[in-house]
Amino acid sequence: MASEHNRVRRKWQDYGGGAAALAENAFFVSFSEVFKDTDYNIVSKPKEFSKIYVNVRLNDREAQEIYNPEVKITRHGVSTDYKIINRKSKKSIYVEVKRQDGWVEGKPRSAGRGNAHERSCKFFTPGLLEILRKESGILPPALPFWTVFQGDITRDPCRVREITCWYTGYDAHFFFWRSAPDPDSLFEHFDNCIAPLLER
Repeated sequence: MASEHNRVRRKWQDYGGGAAALAENAFFVSFSEVFKDTDYNIVSKPKEFSKIYVNVRLNDREAQEIYNPEVKITRHGVSTDYKIINRKSKKSIYVEVKRQDGWVEGKPRSAGRGNAHERSCKFFTPGLLEILRKESGILPPALPFWTVFQGDITRDPCRVREITCWYTGYDAHFFFWRSAPDPDSLFEHFDNCIAPLLER
């Protein structure tokens, strides 16, 4: 293991369960704290993809058949929740944190009707995958993104099966953070599955 990898591991082990009181921004706050004095950094709401659709070329027929407003479109893109950067290797990974209700004890099956987990799948599309790979420096077969699920969805028998199916072969790239806001299991997943992608 790289020495920087070990240093981050030691820091998260020291940080541990003491952060259990953190609430909504638990992901960002936890990683901001554990990345202090390391080669890693976390950025909230990175902006590099905010215009990626503006200059998408359409064929002439498509361009003629759509609405073409007089006002020029200057912003049209996607936003990820976070970006984790290894400043030494210059590699990064984009992170989506999806909190969603789910079907658990004492709730009707309809409690799992949200679609945040479905929206997260846009990063699997060929065009976005190519753009994220180019920006992140993470090459196939790894993915340039990591999705962290929070809330009752992490125990919903239907949604957990859906997500597990969708990510077949890419187990490292999603995580059910059932113990949120306690970051121990989250840091362990990062250490075992994500950090190695950023070190190479």
